[in-house]
Amino acid sequence: MKKRIISAIIALAIVIPLIVVGGVAFNIGVYIISLVALKELLDTKASKKQIPIFIQLIAYIFMTIILISNSKDISNVFTLDYRILAALFMAFLIPTVFYHERSKYSINDAFFLIGSLLFLGISMSLLILVRSINLNLLIFLLLIPMATDIFAYVTGMLIGKHKLLEEISPKKTIEGMVGGTLMGVFIGAMFHHTVIDPTFSKIEILLICTFLSLLGQYGDLVFSAIKRYFGKKDFSNLMPGHGGILDRLDSIIFVLLGFMFFINII
Repeated sequence: MKKRIISAIIALAIVIPLIVVGGVAFNIGVYIISLVALKELLDTKASKKQIPIFIQLIAYIFMTIILISNSKDISNVFTLDYRILAALFMAFLIPTVFYHERSKYSINDAFFLIGSLLFLGISMSLLILVRSINLNLLIFLLLIPMATDIFAYVTGMLIGKHKLLEEISPKKTIEGMVGGTLMGVFIGAMFHHTVIDPTFSKIEILLICTFLSLLGQYGDLVFSAIKRYFGKKDFSNLMPGHGGILDRLDSIIFVLLGFMFFINII
């Protein structure tokens, strides 16, 4: 528990100033986080099969290109030049011809990398986009999964009896999901009403917060399923007691993705 608290304090001491300052500093921070997250996915993949170093290097280059191409766009639309997209497919699919042994590099590995880059590239670009629009909006989107996670843990620990999806995440309970959702919705809706827009429809913001809270929890389960498939407990030990970057961003990533359905109305 001591390690967990210390790790959290250090992480917050780094992240909070970047969020508050925004701009180039925040974008660079997100870029570094993106590279670390990509490394965690590659290392997780390596638990079953190591991707060739040269191919990994190409993946880092494309992550850089994707984020740079979106770091200055605040049009509420994720853009990706067709030339970048074409190069992305060619860069990972063509090598499958030259690596004759499937044990070294295969079509499955190529699509794993393409999917990972698009998933992380879009998610991290959205993080930059939301911060460029409004600081309070980003805080709102962070509060929902954070409050949900905390109160889901507390509720599950106190009264949790019925397992949610034991084969994926043995500790999660239905009671925890309900408690976490209720508090995540309450805190998110109250913040939006008092800080962002008190005139916004209360029913609509409650529905949006409910959707995002539930989506964040199932995003957590998606990442848990990935770890279970590869036989991993955490994506890394970068943050002792917490795991890696992806262990902390799992629900936040899905909340960001889900928020894009409402970005023009909220």
